[in-house]
Amino acid sequence: MQTEQRKGPLAGVRVLELAGIGPGPLAGMMLADMGAEVLRIERPGETDLGVKRERRYDLMLRGRKSIALDLKDPQAVAAVLDLVASADALIEGFRPGVMERLGLGPDACLARNPRLVFGRVTGWGQTGPLAQSAGHDVNYIALTGALNAIGRRGQPPAIPPAYLGDFAGGGMFLVTGVLAALIEAGKSGKGQLVDAAIVDGAAALGSVFFGMAAAGQWNPQRGTNVLDSGAHYYNVYECEDGGWISVGPIEARFYRDFLTRLGIDPGSLGDQLDPRNWPEASERLAAVFRTRTRNEWTTLFEGTDACVAPVLDFTEAPHHPHLQRAGPLSKSTASCNPHRHPASAAHRRPRQNHRAIPMYATTQRRSTGGSRPHASQTFARSPKKPAPADRALSPGFFIAIHHEPFPRYPP
Repeated sequence: MQTEQRKGPLAGVRVLELAGIGPGPLAGMMLADMGAEVLRIERPGETDLGVKRERRYDLMLRGRKSIALDLKDPQAVAAVLDLVASADALIEGFRPGVMERLGLGPDACLARNPRLVFGRVTGWGQTGPLAQSAGHDVNYIALTGALNAIGRRGQPPAIPPAYLGDFAGGGMFLVTGVLAALIEAGKSGKGQLVDAAIVDGAAALGSVFFGMAAAGQWNPQRGTNVLDSGAHYYNVYECEDGGWISVGPIEARFYRDFLTRLGIDPGSLGDQLDPRNWPEASERLAAVFRTRTRNEWTTLFEGTDACVAPVLDFTEAPHHPHLQRAGPLSKSTASCNPHRHPASAAHRRPRQNHRAIPMYATTQRRSTGGSRPHASQTFARSPKKPAPADRALSPGFFIAIHHEPFPRYPP
């Protein structure tokens, strides 16, 4: 049987992912990208969670295999605990108390495997007046002050895609906590609970702005500060063809370079840092940028220290030469598949201490009489450590296994 050789700094690390939406899948993707063997446990049938799309376009599911289990079946719960026994980490994104009611809470899992890192992420956290409330990215960033800071002066707050709350404040904070706990478990031999909350992560990401506000350097009125479109030198401008260009020369030397290439005397705009000069300077720059197309401005500024870049959409970005270097964005047959980050680029030989047992790629039921994969076959296991005994499963308990088609590494 062919074995799978994982690459990356987490090669040999085994992770169980209880399927959810948003931050959980992102965390599973990041851990898999770094070489971990991630097994995703999904719910049977359709759910009404998240934004619906074909599975092949759900790029965050890349790099790992999945099974569908009905966790309301006690045998399914027992099978998950069998997997926990040989896992290094588990990640989940249910509301507080759900895992405990399923019999898969931290106490149950750590009793089965004291070295386990149990990572969980919620929107509002495990405690507090909103802990049991539903929410989405826009709600979490609204509560932290971040949403109020995004938008133009005199306009309503602008709703960004779910980068800031779900993915940065939730998924990436969960990954950070899990990695730290894995390091500690390697030293102490003891696992621990990692509790990430999107609202807490988003608030932590705003630390610099809370500090500036306390110092009187951040105006609560959006669109009036240096970093929120208030300043003419940190803004976006429409071009002749309807495209947009971003400018951000904050430092004096970059600002001079920027204006010189535009043919503007820096002195004619007044003091760069004086907010009283910003509205008129913005109007002047807007008039200049409307005289050429986005590509013409890109050609003029590319490779300089003027801090100028074109504003690209999700269909344009994969074609930019810089994003194609060494594969940060690779195109599959269906779509762009961003899949590279610094940790996954490490050039080291993968650890050989675990033998990978491939998953079966077809649905098997007891009535077929054919061989059926069991919980004990889903993870790579050390040759020195015997797999737990196979468990008799009720018909329909084991639903399916999916191989995700998205590559993790550039060819």
